[in-house]
Amino acid sequence: MAHEENKAFLRRVPLFSSLTEAQLEGVAAGSARRSYPRGRTIVAEGEASQSMYILLAGRAKVQRSDSEGKEVILAVIGSGEFFGEMSLIDDAPRSASVITLETCEFMAVGKDTFKTILMQSPELCMAVMRGLVRRLREADMKIETLALLDVYGRVARVLLDFSELVNGERVVRNKLPRQEIAKMIGASREMVSRVMKGLEIDGYIVPMAGGQLVLREKLSTYIS
Repeated sequence: MAHEENKAFLRRVPLFSSLTEAQLEGVAAGSARRSYPRGRTIVAEGEASQSMYILLAGRAKVQRSDSEGKEVILAVIGSGEFFGEMSLIDDAPRSASVITLETCEFMAVGKDTFKTILMQSPELCMAVMRGLVRRLREADMKIETLALLDVYGRVARVLLDFSELVNGERVVRNKLPRQEIAKMIGASREMVSRVMKGLEIDGYIVPMAGGQLVLREKLSTYIS
């Protein structure tokens, strides 16, 4: 039963959409479904890698820490996204930690299974490469944001990146804690709180129930 359930979950993952039924069988046999509560570390920076993970439900943050414990959030990932494949490809230690922001469900694909299916499927190789290129582009944009924008611009960038179009308006649906924003842009929580309050007073953002935010079109002027 667990094997069939694994296949059913994997079939819904865009990364594996090109696999044949036989290939999917092989991945399912070398995979395990896991659920974790909020605040759980799934992979830790610097540890050896034995699996890559696909996030089936929930959200998690990718972060790095320095020797003094200062944390920087590199990305927030959601359903359908994957991580951990880089360490399986180059056999280097994990480059960042991944920590759940809410209850999450994952598929863990073992190292040998992942390498075997990469050799069998050029389409999967291309999908993995597209994912790596996307992250590189996102990293380039983050570097540009930190180097060229002031704190208002950096906060605006984060809000716009986390927003989605709902009935013609830009809306941040999931609550973004000030501390999490601070870790993404290299500022203090107090500074982020001041900036958010200023954006609200000036009508750039409109708080809604449940921590949601409606973003006004003029907010984009901070990053243009």
